[in-house]
Amino acid sequence: MPRQGLTTERVSAAAAELADEVGLSRLTVAAVARHFGVTDAALYVHVRSRDTLIEQVAVRAAATFSDELALAVAGRAGKQALVGFADAYRAFAVAHPGQYAATQLPLPPEVGTRSAGHLRLIELSYAMLRGYGLDEPALTDAMRFVRSTFHGFASLETVDGFGHPREIDASWSGILDAVHTTLSNWPTSTKEQR
Repeated sequence: MPRQGLTTERVSAAAAELADEVGLSRLTVAAVARHFGVTDAALYVHVRSRDTLIEQVAVRAAATFSDELALAVAGRAGKQALVGFADAYRAFAVAHPGQYAATQLPLPPEVGTRSAGHLRLIELSYAMLRGYGLDEPALTDAMRFVRSTFHGFASLETVDGFGHPREIDASWSGILDAVHTTLSNWPTSTKEQR
């Protein structure tokens, strides 16, 4: 019988907050149980395993992340959409490191295909890039370039990985200018052979 007041929604919300506080790698069912002051067994009504808990965090985080990206790009195109998307991406990743890490994990197909947030993240990413007039396969190549750039910057910022005294926001602005220039001049034909 479920403990009064304890719901799957409350468990996943607490797990998401805890992932940001302690790191996704340290998120466990036992840690969430301690948060609620209950035994581990009390949570197993709402979550089958640590893997399921991580999946719940990922699905929840992807929904929030995609909402924030959608607001940032609404009514924008080209460089304005890129900057809005990039700033929202960075802000979410830095403010919610555990949740962001969860969104980067591969999910079982039965979970990933039902996660509206994950699907929306993909749609928003490609929609932002379509403003640069890219078609496949260049569109996918450009998406990989953008994602790795934003992910790398945010991941380093989260762990204080920039030791140089130059202002981080100034570097970020320069990087976005460079990304915009690169996307605006993306090669129209891709050589498949190297």
